[in-house]
Amino acid sequence: MTATAGPADFHPTHVVPREGLPAWEEPDVSRPTTALDPFLPVRLLARRGEWGEILCANGWSAWVDGRLLVPVPEPAPAGGRPSARAEDPAALLAGAAEALERYRRAAADLASGRSGAEDFRRAVRGLRAGLVIDGESVWLYEEATGRWMYGDGASLVTYAVDEGPGAPPQPHPSHPSHPSQPEPPEPRPSQAEPQAPAAGHEPTRIVTPPEGGGP
Repeated sequence: MTATAGPADFHPTHVVPREGLPAWEEPDVSRPTTALDPFLPVRLLARRGEWGEILCANGWSAWVDGRLLVPVPEPAPAGGRPSARAEDPAALLAGAAEALERYRRAAADLASGRSGAEDFRRAVRGLRAGLVIDGESVWLYEEATGRWMYGDGASLVTYAVDEGPGAPPQPHPSHPSHPSQPEPPEPRPSQAEPQAPAAGHEPTRIVTPPEGGGP
C-alpha cells in the first residue's frame, strides 16, 4: 500500500465484500500486500482492466480485483428523482434473452431436420450466456468481464469472478467438440496379439516341485 490523501478527503464509493479482499502494491500478482477486511469502506480511484486502485480512510491505497467491490449507493439527488444505478440489469437481461433465442432457433432447426450437426455447431459457435432465476433473485453472467452478477430486479452486484485480476484470457475453441465424436486416442506402439494354442494340444504348464525334491 501507499499513502495518499488523508481522512478529511475521504468519501467512499465502495465497500469490501463480506469475504474480504486480497490486495497488491501494484496491479501485479507478484507484489501482494495486506489484505482488506470485510465491509471496509474504500474509494475507487482508477480501473485498469480487472484491477481497481482503492483508497482507504486512513490514507493508504492499494490495488484489488475491482470487479468484487460492492458499490455504495449514491445520495438521493435533489428534486426527488430516483438515484442512478451503476449496474443496471437491463443490458445483461437483454443479452441473455438474445443468446437463448439464438440457441433455441438453432436447436429447433437441428431437431426438425432443417439443418445438420455442422450447421448447428456453426450457428452457436462462440455463443456464451448464463442466467439463473429464483423468484426475485437473478444471476447473470457477463462475459466481457468474466463475472457472475447477482440482482434483485433493480440493481446488480458482483457475485463471483472466473479468474483473479491479471489472469490471461481463456481462448474459445474455434471448433467445439461434439459429444458423439470423441477425440481419437493417441497412437500407441502396436503389440503382437497372443497366439491361441493349436487345437488338440494343451499349453505347457510349469509345475513347482515340492520341497525336498521327492516325487
